[in-house]
Amino acid sequence: MHHRSAEFVANAHAALNDAELQPVLNAVALFLPAMRTGVLAQTPDFEAMRDYAVRMKDHTLEHLDSYLADFEARVTARGGRVHHAATAAELNRIVTGICAAAGARRVIKGKSMVGEETALNDALEAAGLEVVETDLGEYIIQQAGEPPSHIIAPALHKSKEQVAELFLARHALGERDLSQVAGIVREARAVLRERFLAADAGITGANCLVAETGSVMLVTNEGNGDLCSTLPRVHIVVTGIEKLVPTLEDAGALHRVLCRSATGQVTSVYTTFYGGPRGAEDPDGPGEFHVVLLDNGRRDILEGKYRSMLRCIRCGACLNHCPIYRHVGGHAYGWVYPGPMGSVLTPLLGGLERARELPNACTACGRCEEACPMRIPLPEHLRQLRDDAAAGGLAPPAWRAGVAATMTLFRFPALYRLAAALARPFLGWLSRHPALLAKLPLLSGWAAGRRLPAPEGHTFFGRWQKEHGARDSERRP
Repeated sequence: MHHRSAEFVANAHAALNDAELQPVLNAVALFLPAMRTGVLAQTPDFEAMRDYAVRMKDHTLEHLDSYLADFEARVTARGGRVHHAATAAELNRIVTGICAAAGARRVIKGKSMVGEETALNDALEAAGLEVVETDLGEYIIQQAGEPPSHIIAPALHKSKEQVAELFLARHALGERDLSQVAGIVREARAVLRERFLAADAGITGANCLVAETGSVMLVTNEGNGDLCSTLPRVHIVVTGIEKLVPTLEDAGALHRVLCRSATGQVTSVYTTFYGGPRGAEDPDGPGEFHVVLLDNGRRDILEGKYRSMLRCIRCGACLNHCPIYRHVGGHAYGWVYPGPMGSVLTPLLGGLERARELPNACTACGRCEEACPMRIPLPEHLRQLRDDAAAGGLAPPAWRAGVAATMTLFRFPALYRLAAALARPFLGWLSRHPALLAKLPLLSGWAAGRRLPAPEGHTFFGRWQKEHGARDSERRP
């Protein structure tokens, strides 16, 4: 996927002016949080669930190499194979090589954020393989040639009418009625059924990896993951190294907070554990089972101050509650991971210099941290990234100059009081001339969507001196 995080501001402006996108974002911003609120009202022990999940993930990350070794040993014992990919390019080479060795030509895929992170589809297609996404949302955006706009709802930005128009153009099925959602879904099922039956290899992601059993947990609502893993003769799991959990009980704990946080469900429609290739007594399943574990910067995160980001379970709750995401959507963020979690992960995985605008895509309202089932301090991480950008000389020159000027004023109280006294009448005058305000350097963007209120009364220090100064002087010996 082409990295466009550096263009966040331009992308955001385009999204804000997209008349078709805005109603969709507003509807989703109401629907998904409401679903979560409803299910949490029925889950009085949810906070205890969160606490357990956080402790469990922190413990796992502290002993990650040990649990990785346990997982690999158990997968291998059951006839599967574990591969380690240090980079995105290496993961793509490994998966392409597995397909080539198996003589696979047709590949079906379940939704995988790691696959998006590495641009796996592009690599497979470049190697001559036919690749079809089977999650309905992912299939829609694949047909449209677009990246996902949400972690759990990849085609969230598409209206029913847009999907119908897309299918009419892409599927050579003659005249038919796609005016209703049921008709659209029926057509997608019919088209995808043929792909499932013809596939040589299936690729899925993973919601967690269980060290105790060497099994992979996959959570879906469509069942396409089960078909991708059981029908083809080769099943390939692509996932990050941080997805490890120690035991099946821990996987269950993660599942409980994941479903409630992502879609407001007590449980998903399908939750499946995969543990290896088809055995002699098994009626179905793949002949080969591979797990490809991706690092791609995750160990660097593990060793630094942003370690808690590796708790992220990709539920999308932070997106659903973020006022920035609500107004600009996922594509504005320019890469795989949108919203608050993307504003942290993208600089960490792709480089802060390529994504320096994203840490500023935050109102510091704290709703993301409140909603996060893994209690990741997203606002704090965003503030830390802003500090990193400033320390690395990546902050915009105007921002750096403004901070330097402000710090100078703070160092000299008398100068600060003089500046405040001069600013009050000037700001009052500007508030009465909004057209002029919009023409001033550095303020035009701010003034385009806001009005400057006139200062009222005295400054805080002035009021304090007036109200408390006499009493303070009386207290002095």
